[in-house]
Amino acid sequence: MHDATLVVRAGKPRHSQGEPFLPGPTFAGSFHLEGEPSSSPFYYGRNHNPTWANYERALGLLEGGDAVVFSSGMAAITSVFSVVLLRNGGKWQKPPMLVMPSDSYYGARKLVEQHFAPLGISVRFIPTRDMGKGNFPEGATIIWVETPSNPELDVCDLSEIISAAHNSGALVAVDNTTATPLGQKPLEFGADFSVSSDTKAMAGHNDLILGHVAAREPKWTEMLRAFRSQQGAVPGPMEIWLAHRSLATLELRLSRQCNNAMEIAGYLVERKEVKSVRYPGLPDDPAFEVASKQMKYFGPVVSFVLESKSQADRFLESCELVESATSFGSVHTTAERRARWGGDNISEGFIRLSAGCEDIRDILEDIAQALDKASAK
Repeated sequence: MHDATLVVRAGKPRHSQGEPFLPGPTFAGSFHLEGEPSSSPFYYGRNHNPTWANYERALGLLEGGDAVVFSSGMAAITSVFSVVLLRNGGKWQKPPMLVMPSDSYYGARKLVEQHFAPLGISVRFIPTRDMGKGNFPEGATIIWVETPSNPELDVCDLSEIISAAHNSGALVAVDNTTATPLGQKPLEFGADFSVSSDTKAMAGHNDLILGHVAAREPKWTEMLRAFRSQQGAVPGPMEIWLAHRSLATLELRLSRQCNNAMEIAGYLVERKEVKSVRYPGLPDDPAFEVASKQMKYFGPVVSFVLESKSQADRFLESCELVESATSFGSVHTTAERRARWGGDNISEGFIRLSAGCEDIRDILEDIAQALDKASAK
């Protein structure tokens, strides 16, 4: 089944006379339970829920592995780090080692530095552009990859990294948030985990917080489900139902967003006040060759640099359709001066723009007039 059909059908029960295509959310803390707990598929709302199960089946089909849903993307990331790095309970002869990109999502790096490194976990940072051909320290337990990286949009070769990591005995987890499983499928390249903040393009409407992990081996999803229940990072059934409903339009949304992103990137390249533009789909982009090999869609995010903080702020203030907001992957076109948060090695005039689903003619007109105003002396 092709992806455009799969997103519409995945995770929905077989048709039954008089029943809805997608059952409504199940709101339950407890379920009727007589005798042994193993006799029932559901017994307590922190462990499982029919609405979760439907969405996880859908995600598993898209990812090509078993999927576990979490209350946020950060909960998903934390769970992978925890089940892989802490599974021996701190009893190790040599501390586990996590290798991750120095330019990956700041929230993930902050989590590692503030909570995992103090536990004795060895952490090594390498730029995304250098994470190829086994260019990571010997003895790594898990290699964390983010491609394209957020916010600079560097890309690394998944086949090379996964092969080298597995040859050295390391696991590989890929943050696939920007690409989504329609844009690239990390598990098909041999990754052990594919991780996503479903808050972004998967749900795609800026109205919920959610995340998931898909794994190649069932043993890992069993551990992730147990950890989810034990730590309590469980999603609400309404959020899950909304995400599953939104999944049906993922291919339509993503194809429009990526086409718009390409148009925007091409336009920005021609503007003299724009110092640099990054988009993996541009033929002249440093990431284009590798991205073309492993991505079906290049993602909705475009990054570009204006001369200064003040010029970037004027641009954003002058936009009428492009909304100033953090996050990305929504049906709305949004942008922000990313350096305002700190934590990334980027210039003060760096802007991360997420292309939405509007008519590209309107968005280009808005960007043009905002650049004109930002550049006026």
